[in-house]
Amino acid sequence: MGNPLRLYGLNALVTNAASGIGEAISRTLIKHGAKVLAVDIANSGVDQQFRSVKGIEGHSASLTDATRMPALVEEAVSQLGGIDILVNEFPLHADALIADGDAQLGKLLEARAELVMALCRAALPHLKKSPAGRIISIGFLRSLFAADGGESFAESEQDLAALTRALGAETGEFGITANYIQPGAIMTPKSREAFRKDKALRDFCIKQSAAQRLGEPVDIAKVALFLASDDAAFVNGTGLLVDGGRTS
Repeated sequence: MGNPLRLYGLNALVTNAASGIGEAISRTLIKHGAKVLAVDIANSGVDQQFRSVKGIEGHSASLTDATRMPALVEEAVSQLGGIDILVNEFPLHADALIADGDAQLGKLLEARAELVMALCRAALPHLKKSPAGRIISIGFLRSLFAADGGESFAESEQDLAALTRALGAETGEFGITANYIQPGAIMTPKSREAFRKDKALRDFCIKQSAAQRLGEPVDIAKVALFLASDDAAFVNGTGLLVDGGRTS
């Protein structure tokens, strides 16, 4: 854990990376020796965000169309020379905060599964060539859900857990690990907007956390670093909850 360059020589493709968790993960990975293609949608500013950051190349692409994932992988291979680490997060949003029983959730889960599988399947031939192939998926933020959306939030994690177990079983024989991180209430730009509109939700999330605070993107990035490194070589098909602990 003490080696500051334990990702030296590895190449990472990070999606939804212009800000928030994706940006924090990209910056953390390069600090530990990786090269990163940070991808986000058009007009996200990702191209300018990393222009002066050595080791990160910003790139604009569609992140909501599963048919575009193979082209994204080929772009990453072209720019990086290969892919060792794949970090999946996609800009999927609901029309309003999701409460328990909300029909929006099923559509979001379906869209996420389609995007994750399309990107992973496209990247798999390249990950097989890696001495340390890693797939890391990021779960939906707590701020996507209403205060009375706890069951929906749990369902979203269970869905990602099942998807990750399937990926881990499929890729494990090639030395590739597939894991997920489930964030709690993390103060990203999207969360800040949600909490500005609903201060009661912000207060609820703080009270629900044993840490009695909101998390920061770097809290997620540090866990992603662990999963991307050799320290997690025998961790596969599982997830880590990063929410500061729960009071109930």
